[in-house]
Amino acid sequence: MLKAVLFDMDDTLLDWSTRSIDWIAYERRQLENVRAYIAQTVQPIAHPNEFYDLVRYYSRQGWERAEHSLEAPSYAEALHKALVEVGVPEACIDREACMRALNWSLMDGVRPFAEVPEVLSLLRQHGIQIGLVTNASIPMRFRDQELRACGLLEYFGDCRFAAVDVGYLKPHPKIFETALECVGARPEEAVFVGDNIEADIMGAQGVGMRAVLRLVPNGKRSERHILPDATIRDLYELLPLLDMWHDGWRR
Repeated sequence: MLKAVLFDMDDTLLDWSTRSIDWIAYERRQLENVRAYIAQTVQPIAHPNEFYDLVRYYSRQGWERAEHSLEAPSYAEALHKALVEVGVPEACIDREACMRALNWSLMDGVRPFAEVPEVLSLLRQHGIQIGLVTNASIPMRFRDQELRACGLLEYFGDCRFAAVDVGYLKPHPKIFETALECVGARPEEAVFVGDNIEADIMGAQGVGMRAVLRLVPNGKRSERHILPDATIRDLYELLPLLDMWHDGWRR
């Protein structure tokens, strides 16, 4: 019995190949919002460029540590460390307020793959729960803004998890187990779809789920010891796989 289909977010549901701005320019624009908030509520930041560089440094440091520990990095922590280093009194730093001031939004040019709304709608029509598990250092409550801007948020229930919300990155089993518990499904009752052979495929298979690899031009799929249960080039190709694995799911 199929109860749920869980998805990765970036390059699985959202097409980042269409972005029209590079990451550094985008991040600087968002960090300018934080700088303005701190200047208004605490004190001006004397050297804004140093602040921007420090946030990137501490963020990158968190991701480098995560490569070995799989403990999820926190963008809020990187912000906090950078603000302290540029002279903002630690007692005056409200992490949640800084994250709200960041005003996280959909990056210019990023959009859903064309078939995504139709396939998500079809799954929902047949009573299948839809979940999202993304390796993100930004909490899901902020990344929801991207889903909302793309018109996708309405398809999801409560099963939307960024790695920082759970504490671990894919392929750690904890983040998959958390999602399965949220939708009330056993591993054999769920299918995972993602574009990263190690994080998505190895991780989902590690807890007993079938895992489908979405092939994208820059996707990581070179590990010969990791074999997805199937590969697809768009989500339309997922539907006949579900028919084969879970006959009768289209009620």
